[in-house]
Order: sequence, then structure tokens, then C-alpha cells
Amino acid sequence: MLRQLSLAIALAVGTVVAAPVLAQNAAPAATQGQQPQQIVQTISDDLGKAIEGHQAELKNDKEKLIAVIDDTFLPHFDIDYASILVLGQNASKASPEQRERFAKAFYNSITHRYAEGLLNYTRGRVKVLPFTGEQNPKRTVVRTQVMLDDGKSVSVDYAFRQSKSGDWKAYDVIIEGISYITNYRNQVDAEIKKEGLDKLIADLEQKGSAAIDQLEKDSGGKKK
Repeated sequence: MLRQLSLAIALAVGTVVAAPVLAQNAAPAATQGQQPQQIVQTISDDLGKAIEGHQAELKNDKEKLIAVIDDTFLPHFDIDYASILVLGQNASKASPEQRERFAKAFYNSITHRYAEGLLNYTRGRVKVLPFTGEQNPKRTVVRTQVMLDDGKSVSVDYAFRQSKSGDWKAYDVIIEGISYITNYRNQVDAEIKKEGLDKLIADLEQKGSAAIDQLEKDSGGKKK
């Protein structure tokens, strides 16, 4: 089951963290003014169009696959906020340069680790569930079900907040009740206490996805 979750994780990889320099990306005209549910559906549809029929090409060109993730996900996420949440209490102690380097390196590492999970994606894999309750500008959750290869479904929820411009941006993903912001924040915090932020940043920059594997290994986590 843990291995099967790679698809669900890949679908939401952009929610974890990304470089602050990318945070200025405006939402595409097609999604401006859309509500959170509509945005998730748009992402799902756009991803299907980008992946279907191109799996072989993308499998042999990982950077092009990464570009698909960037183009599909990044415009819809509050990546400045997500970066701060992953660093947690360490964010206030870090310099602006450290925060920027960490965010970029961590996002790149996560993206490269889970990118290949997207190659199995086809339209119809994600079912956006009806929204219940009232929208809260600080935290509104969109619930979805992601169909896996074996026919089972996984609950994947997206937490959104409203930006100052009024657009809705996602900042976290919760898979089967597990927040990946919280999960990686705990791992990052433990590593910073052990080795320091500069060492963690350097490992992420130099080792990429292997550094993420090591984080999970050190925290006792299992590889997905």
C-alpha cells in the first residue's frame, strides 16, 4: 500500500514547498476567480492532458516531466506559506537567504523523488467530492478520492487559503489523514537539531531525492 501511495503523493507534490522566487507566479487566467473545488478539478484535467499519450517521452526526459509538474501545480499554490510551515519554528531563526535556498532545494528534491508516480496518471483518477460547510479564507479543505492501480481509493485532501489578491491557493495535502507539511516539518526539525540548517540545505542541494530518503530513514519512516 505504501508504494501505491506514490501516485497520490505525486499528484500533490507541489503542495509541500517550493522556491519563494516562484511565489510571484499569478494564477492562470483560466482559474482566476475559481473556487477551491474548481481549481482542484482544473489541475486534475490539465494533468491528464499533459500526461496521457506522452508517458514514454516523459519517462525518458525527467526534466520535461518536472516541467509538467511545475506548469500544472505551482501557479495554484501558496508556496511562500508552505515553505514557512515546513521549516516551522526554524523559519524565524533562518536568514532570508537560508529560507530561499532551503525552499528551492527541498522542493526540487521532493519533486524528483515522486515525479515518476505521475506517469501512471490518467484522467478520471481523481474524484473531487462535494464541498460541505462554509469556506474559510484561512483554511478551506477540498476532499478528493484518488484511484490506485489495484482499484482501491485513497483519500487526498487539499488545504487552501485565500491570498491577499483574492485568489485561492493550496498550501498542504493530507493523504489518508497524514499532513505532508507536518510530516516533513517533523523530519526537517529533527535534522536541523542534529546537523544544523546549513548542513541540511547543502545535503538537499547536492543529493536531491537521496537526501529526502535519508531524512525519512533517520526519522524511522518507511519509503513510499
